[in-house]
Amino acid sequence: MTTEHQTRDAPSLLVASGPVTAELHADGVAHVRLNRPESANGLNIELLTALHQTIMLIHGDDRVRVVLLTGEGVNFCAGGDVHTFLAKGAELPAYIRVATAYLGMVAGSLIRLKAPVVTAVQGYAAGGGGMGLVCASDFVVAGESAKFIAGATRVAMVPDAGVTVTLTQLVGFRRAMEILMLNPVIDAPQAREIGLITRVVPDAELLDHAWTLARLLAVGAPAALANTKRLLWNGLGEGVEAAMPEENQAQEVLSGMADAREGLSAVIEKRSPKFTGR
Repeated sequence: MTTEHQTRDAPSLLVASGPVTAELHADGVAHVRLNRPESANGLNIELLTALHQTIMLIHGDDRVRVVLLTGEGVNFCAGGDVHTFLAKGAELPAYIRVATAYLGMVAGSLIRLKAPVVTAVQGYAAGGGGMGLVCASDFVVAGESAKFIAGATRVAMVPDAGVTVTLTQLVGFRRAMEILMLNPVIDAPQAREIGLITRVVPDAELLDHAWTLARLLAVGAPAALANTKRLLWNGLGEGVEAAMPEENQAQEVLSGMADAREGLSAVIEKRSPKFTGR
């Protein structure tokens, strides 16, 4: 099926291939795709570095008026790549130190972009990747069957990407405590009700609705939108960026513990973990 957003303009490629691709449409919408569908767009260092480089490329391009962020395949983003993490063994803390630093830079860059960021979510948005990108976006449109889960403590780690601050601001302290420590699976209607996302739409219409919103923003006054976005995010103070180094340090320490390896194994093996506190 050919949809309106495929026919209205001929896009120019910004990033042609790799774990992240991007194209700029004539109306100023930069479409950024997470491109590891075989891994549910799980975040590894290669994807994170590519995503950060893509955001920086967009940041320096005055033609961009809106960013549309999507994930290829069944799921938007399943969080960190648990298979890669577990395979690192004793080297996991060093890997996590680099990965979480890049994830923090990605989240911070999305927040500080002048262009509004519209994110479309299908399937799962989980972990520091899925939830982190959702919480750092300005608008989030989800398909009606989409699911959200924090997941970090489930693998004996902590939230990152500034989620300890952004999620609290979006849904409130008590709700954030529940989401981050009990890891409930949140469906799209509930996510809309608690303020985690902006809109819920039929699954088959997700991209069309996301494009409509992106194009509505693209015809707005860019300086006014950029400054409104800046003022709203600045209302959080330095909390988001101040939290990231502490999140990253805790993540590095926890990833070296036996509980983290047990948690990652349990997710891969689809069983309940047995934590020992070591």
